[in-house]
Amino acid sequence: MRVRRCATLYLEPREDTAFDLTSLLAGGDGLARTRRWVALAPHLGEEVEVDAVERELLGELSPERWMSASELPAEARPALRRLLKAGLAIGSTRAHATHRERDERLRGAHWHPLAATLHAFTRWDDADAVQNMQDSGTETAVEMREVLGAPPPEADAVGDSDARIPLARVAGNDFDDLLARRATCRNFDPSRALPFDLFSQLMQRVFAAQAEVRVGEDTAFLKKSSPSGGGLHPTEAYLLVQHVEGLAPGLYHYHATAHALEPLPAPELPLREFLMQAVAQQHWFADAHVAVALAPRFDRTFWKYRRHMKGYRVVALEAGHLSQMLYLAATEAGLGAFITAAINEKPLEAAFGLDPLREGALAVCGFGWRGDTMETMELDPNGVVWEPATTRDDAD
Repeated sequence: MRVRRCATLYLEPREDTAFDLTSLLAGGDGLARTRRWVALAPHLGEEVEVDAVERELLGELSPERWMSASELPAEARPALRRLLKAGLAIGSTRAHATHRERDERLRGAHWHPLAATLHAFTRWDDADAVQNMQDSGTETAVEMREVLGAPPPEADAVGDSDARIPLARVAGNDFDDLLARRATCRNFDPSRALPFDLFSQLMQRVFAAQAEVRVGEDTAFLKKSSPSGGGLHPTEAYLLVQHVEGLAPGLYHYHATAHALEPLPAPELPLREFLMQAVAQQHWFADAHVAVALAPRFDRTFWKYRRHMKGYRVVALEAGHLSQMLYLAATEAGLGAFITAAINEKPLEAAFGLDPLREGALAVCGFGWRGDTMETMELDPNGVVWEPATTRDDAD
């Protein structure tokens, strides 16, 4: 059998601390510290603890050159077997096909190794963002200040304030009014369905290809309403539709050039419950008429920016551009919109059939009719969106 190391691997030393009464009684600080090494391999997406022998063997194996396992000294064979089973070492035989295929898919996607590791090890499975805030006592701004202390200044001052050059305050126009009404919606009205044509218009404005440039039969660059690195537009829109007239509730994929929906199998959970799981139990988004998982095809961007240290950043920027375009389009249509990066990526990947080595959810955004009362606080300091009497406390 031939072996080599997986394509991308980082080893991290960890220190665990626990209370130690013996240490305290002996005059120490009462803490016992143990150190261990953890292997981070993006094609696995799970941490693997390794011992000293395994760590040294990983350093000796090449990530590119295959070698015969018989070339290794006999004393290294047990460690090699453990590394092969864990997927940190890659074997050439059928018994090791699963780890080998995942490693090859990662290689073929042309990730920068640091970006691949960041993406793989920041994905959530069953996180509860609301419970985390409750547990940490940081649900409100006042609580955050008490628990976390003062934040950095809201506006950074650089240089001599006396040397500042005042800029003119120009009278606003319709676009400024639109920007003033742009506020994250946390109160949706599920009793009022979204007209199909209005839904179609938003999808066309935000996610549709407005034009394309073809280079031969198999290469195309798109023009959309927002920018994208290299004109590649890798971000796919996977939809969870709940309240749209003439459209069955369920999961869909939006085809950007055909301007059409492709129905997908229903999730295992009821639709609203699945959306709650997707947005890490942020219940204020659960009644959105349409939720959209922004899921880049990383391999499309990395086709051009191969192992590029800025490639992942370009993809993340695109998600921001798309969400801002959605906010503006929804606000202009009289709707509310939201975006959140506090999502459970793994259930979304499973439901939409995404391969996290090549594509995966970066954020979830959505839109729909805003409710009549503010059940959950929204940031609207100028009172442009909400009248004071529409808050829950006043309504009660």
